[in-house]
Amino acid sequence: MEIWINPACSKCRAATKALDEAGVDYTVRRYLDDPPTAEELTAVLTRLNLEPWDIVRHNEPAAKPLKTLPRDPDHRRDWIAAMVAAPILIQRPIITADDHTTAVARDPETLAKFLP
Repeated sequence: MEIWINPACSKCRAATKALDEAGVDYTVRRYLDDPPTAEELTAVLTRLNLEPWDIVRHNEPAAKPLKTLPRDPDHRRDWIAAMVAAPILIQRPIITADDHTTAVARDPETLAKFLP
């Protein structure tokens, strides 16, 4: 299992704490320090069955240029490129289980799907 986190994020800290308490073996990816490539982000979006604009943190200052970018297939690569260039835009935490089940685990119900 892998979890993409920002250690300053309370939702990320809650998720790693829950995984630790449950004895789950996982790998941490501090995605601000080790940003995903466009290919990795595309793969995560495919597993999530979401579009890039669905997991952008729209309130981040770095999202300002995206406000006028269309949310359509023709601009999908532009959204992904923006997220790779400024990974703070990526919603967190993102957990990928060994079976490739992936979710943005911001709420206890979603997180519970990854706990024994």
